[in-house]
Amino acid sequence: MIDLKELRILITGASRGIGLAIARRLSQEGATLCLGASSPDSFNEIKHEFKESRTFYVSGNLLKKKPPLKMVREAAALMGGIDVVINNAGIAFAKPVEETSAEDWDNVMKLNARAPFLVCRESLKYLKDSKCATIINVSSVVGVKGYENQSAYSASKHALMGFTSAMAKEFQKYNIRVHTIAPGGVATEMVLGTRPDLDASVLIEPEEIADIVWFLLTRRGNAVVEEINIRRNANTPFK
Repeated sequence: MIDLKELRILITGASRGIGLAIARRLSQEGATLCLGASSPDSFNEIKHEFKESRTFYVSGNLLKKKPPLKMVREAAALMGGIDVVINNAGIAFAKPVEETSAEDWDNVMKLNARAPFLVCRESLKYLKDSKCATIINVSSVVGVKGYENQSAYSASKHALMGFTSAMAKEFQKYNIRVHTIAPGGVATEMVLGTRPDLDASVLIEPEEIADIVWFLLTRRGNAVVEEINIRRNANTPFK
């Protein structure tokens, strides 16, 4: 098992939801963290939780091309390198295809697919120097299925899944492990805003995703888990 005290971890979309749950879990294990969000103000309400840990903060609008690169460089400078990248930042919306604008499509693709690509590409030079180099891309059940009224979101997560599998093959020669987590409905503001019809009491808790991230990072034997698909307990098994 890997001691997380030895790891320097960059997490995007870390000010709330799944990203914040992951940050809390890994902070408890003593990891050095760099938390990314769209604005410095995003951390105002959570900084007190991490004051006893080795935690840094970076911000930038990942819808644009330069901020993802700047975020990685700043994170590496603050932590003295990067061992783990967790691409969690994302957006979703629910609209029929006929009501989805080109701007809607472009924005969800920029944040959910292009930003992880830029973050991973820029992180490669730092990950090559790590003995425990790892990338975890947080996708979604819509990355393996198509959901009504979520065409753009589904396309973006399918793109992320395809990128991840190709990148894993390219990065294997550098001993960089690449994983994808594809959860069903998680109890976050984004999911509840997109799917108000869902019963919040049966949604996956963000902390459950954080535990899976912890599992992936602490195991580095001969077995590699490439993709983890997670369903809500209330849903039909193997559907």
